[in-house]
Amino acid sequence: MPEADLNLLIALDALLADGSVAGAARRLGLSASAMSRTLTRLREATGDPLLVRAGRQMVLTPHAEALRQRTQNAVHEARAVLGPATTELDFSTLQRTFTIRSNDGFVEAFGASLIAAATAVAPRVCLRFAPKLEKTAAYLRDGSADLEIGVLSEMGPEVRVQALFRDRFIGVVRQGHPLAMEPEVTTQRYTAFGHVVASRHGRTSGPVDEALAALGLVRTIVAVVPSFPAALAVARASDLIALVPASVLHNQSAQQELPASTDTHAFELPVTTGEIAVSQMWHPRLEVDPVHRWLRQLTLTVCRERLGQ
Repeated sequence: MPEADLNLLIALDALLADGSVAGAARRLGLSASAMSRTLTRLREATGDPLLVRAGRQMVLTPHAEALRQRTQNAVHEARAVLGPATTELDFSTLQRTFTIRSNDGFVEAFGASLIAAATAVAPRVCLRFAPKLEKTAAYLRDGSADLEIGVLSEMGPEVRVQALFRDRFIGVVRQGHPLAMEPEVTTQRYTAFGHVVASRHGRTSGPVDEALAALGLVRTIVAVVPSFPAALAVARASDLIALVPASVLHNQSAQQELPASTDTHAFELPVTTGEIAVSQMWHPRLEVDPVHRWLRQLTLTVCRERLGQ
């Protein structure tokens, strides 16, 4: 068998990323005609057209779509193998922006501590927290996110996962609320008041409602808000009960006493719900990146120190 021209792999990666001959040519510093000739060679090597015209644009064939992620990973690994060995990083001069997809509750509970810990070591690093409006691996796959923080869902077999901490849901009311005066909240008292729930997609039911339904009870949902901090804000200013993870109220682990606050009162739910495992997720192309590995370890350390786990 003739040896494969590995230069074609670089060209294929650029073509699949840009979806155009002109864009790939600019990325690689080649002329459009040279890139066009390279595309011809790639078509011959793969036995597939790879890019086909659709109106005034070029689109990837199904085979090209299937190759895109594998090609990107192969190029990344090749560059890592052929790059200079790095025995020690100089974090004092490191300039890099990390994009972390997470919900508002994580940012409110851990953002300041994570930023302080990162900039204490690498003052020129920037942490960009991006909203997580949906659970998808697309942002990790295309490189627009470095980390995703949240409850594990179907992210694809290649995504790497590490548990950060375990959490649980608790009830929260304003200080002075009738439930704040009671040593233990019963199911009857819990369902006697209105509730505010947090849901990005407007859902109004979950494990708590299933547990109450098994007892023949139902809670009254008065408001639905997009985040847990928003649910807390509503509870602080009303007689509604908020359902939030314990970590949202900061600093206390799921195994320790309930978080204390001057304007809210937290209580254990009168029904049992499962614990929540909050994880960090990343793409395997960043697995051996020493700077990304540092960020992952820092995130793990900050979360566990904040929660005493």
